[in-house]
Amino acid sequence: GMAQAAGDAGPGPAAGAAPAPQGAELEAVIGATVPTGFEQTAAEEVQEKLGAASRVSRDRGKIYFAVAARSLPQVHRLRSVDNLFVVVQEFKDYQFKEDKEHALKDLEDLVKKLPWTNPLKVWELNNSLKKKKTKRKKHNLQSPVSKEKLNDGGEEGGADQKDTNGQEDQNIAGVEATDSQDTEEPRGVASQDRGEEEDNEQLEAKDEVQANSGSGTKSGDSQAAEGEAKVLKFRVTCNRAGDKHSFTSNEAARDFGGAVQEHFQWKADMTNFDVEVLLNIHNNEMVVGIALTEESLHRRNITHFGPTTLRSTLAYGMLRLCDPQPTDIIVDPMCGTGAIPIEGAAEWPGCYHIAGDNNPQAVKRAANNICSLLRKNENKDSSNALGVPLDIIQWDICNLPLRTGSVDIVVTDMPFGKRIGSKKKNWDLYPACLMEMGRICTPGTGRAVLLTQDKKCFAKALSRVGHIWRRAQTVWVNVGGLHAAVYLLRRTWERAEERKSFW
Repeated sequence: GMAQAAGDAGPGPAAGAAPAPQGAELEAVIGATVPTGFEQTAAEEVQEKLGAASRVSRDRGKIYFAVAARSLPQVHRLRSVDNLFVVVQEFKDYQFKEDKEHALKDLEDLVKKLPWTNPLKVWELNNSLKKKKTKRKKHNLQSPVSKEKLNDGGEEGGADQKDTNGQEDQNIAGVEATDSQDTEEPRGVASQDRGEEEDNEQLEAKDEVQANSGSGTKSGDSQAAEGEAKVLKFRVTCNRAGDKHSFTSNEAARDFGGAVQEHFQWKADMTNFDVEVLLNIHNNEMVVGIALTEESLHRRNITHFGPTTLRSTLAYGMLRLCDPQPTDIIVDPMCGTGAIPIEGAAEWPGCYHIAGDNNPQAVKRAANNICSLLRKNENKDSSNALGVPLDIIQWDICNLPLRTGSVDIVVTDMPFGKRIGSKKKNWDLYPACLMEMGRICTPGTGRAVLLTQDKKCFAKALSRVGHIWRRAQTVWVNVGGLHAAVYLLRRTWERAEERKSFW
């Protein structure tokens, strides 16, 4: 095993005081960032799929759970988490010194005392899993199938036309939203005011020291000559929230990073790093971790992004809220690029998903996204490549070509009126939508989960259709720095007025 560094045997989050005996099961405490408001949903998923209990962080948008390191592949298959990290150590009540110099000196001194050994083993194991995945991917890229691509035919080609098929292992450097935020666009960086100071920085390497890696962590890189370990490159990312700190996240990342560099003899590199060390500080809570995902998992299903593509983690949370049952018919009447129904079809294949939008460009992109999904299925196992229980249609949201009472669930992201539509239009659109959704939904058992940022307008619209919809639950979320709400509505037994002229 790896040599214990000095002070390494301190009680880690999972291990006891003594180092685990040789060959013992490697345990990991995993931290996961999730869309704010959906912490409970994520905890339920972890319990269901990994059999592990989670703690929800007081610093919203994160959960922690302990698993055996061999469960890492299942951890990566969770649908409600954005980013994953392994916890090195957690401090519930860290006493930061009031004087900046002393506070930063404490952080520097901490590096030597942290129980790095096991978390680094977990990181290494995670890396070997990632390498396997990349090899498979490269192989797929050569296959002629993935070349035939439906053309977007759209005027606004460009970024969202790139097939991100083989790109998952690249990190988009320097673009990092703080953990307390949700970003609606895949690369947007949102800034959110939490009524207290908050910032997020990476260590800027002042002097890059070229040195041999003293940690003994061999990264299975064939180029490195046998016997001399490859020098690992690293960066520190610090997220800080709270108004009692004497230092900025930038200063914390810099000084903590300097000590990490000295302790391991790693080389600092902001863009092309092997290890990303995380320093999360929230008031008096501090967590030191090592990142296990390079790019947020929420980009997983979508290859064609529109201006307001919803994160698939948020789509998953919304779908889970309506508890889909086998054979349920699930409709997204304003599907945009299809994030919700695509997530739905992937996770609830026993339901039938119908997606529609009034915008032809959106429908085209959604169709392309569905094609990518079908291709992925073919690549997995061409002998029995299944279709996806999902259809996409261009339609008028206020005149849906669906029979009254024929739908079990409506799940949709209502137009915010910011990037698409306008607040003024929402006042007419929202009540008309809710009426039409009420018409197609089964009385008594039908339900709707709707995301909106225009809460005032939504409340007013809901009061107008109170006879057919009643509000069962509200989850406050954050989408691209905008405060939004997810409403779970239940369909009353009341009959909806038939739409004249249609049937």
